[in-house]
Amino acid sequence: MIQRPALIAFEGLDQSGKQTQAEGLRDLLSNDGRRVELLSFPDYATSIGSEISRALHGERHYAPDVMQLLYVTNRYEKRGLIEGWLAEGAVILCDRYLASSIAYGEAQGLDPVWLTAVQRFLPAPALTILLDIAPETAVQRKSSGRDRYERDLELLSRVRASYRRQAAQAGWARIDGEQPRAAVTAEVISAARTALARP
Repeated sequence: MIQRPALIAFEGLDQSGKQTQAEGLRDLLSNDGRRVELLSFPDYATSIGSEISRALHGERHYAPDVMQLLYVTNRYEKRGLIEGWLAEGAVILCDRYLASSIAYGEAQGLDPVWLTAVQRFLPAPALTILLDIAPETAVQRKSSGRDRYERDLELLSRVRASYRRQAAQAGWARIDGEQPRAAVTAEVISAARTALARP
């Protein structure tokens, strides 16, 4: 496998297996001798991330556009770190990235072109992996402690539709997240190796 820097984003509804698959891919690539960094968005450890957490749990009330701008700003907080890691040759794995704001914002009536434009100065992914599951599956996998997005099945259906629309673009791999974990992992590894070998 050619040693080249790259950013790979994992997208999908909550409980689709993003964190599990990102961590598994990190371990695999590390064993291959690659430097791998793992990020998860939102990053609740920052001031903006803390505000996002309050909003998700009903302590703040923001319009959808303001909420997505908070998510986008949370990513911009890590822009310098991401660019530095890429310059050093690392593979960066993100549990949620650019497409999340497009999917959740579009599901709430926001313009996907605008949501794309406000993120244009963030490093672009070499590959975005969609772990595609039904909203009902997400609920079954997490029966309690769901935030306000996770409780809204109609919203999640629209989010899924946006993800599927986006996944028709180049640079995406859409994987059936309803499969057994081993089957999902095999497809994730195949997609990642292909992306990392691309000149």
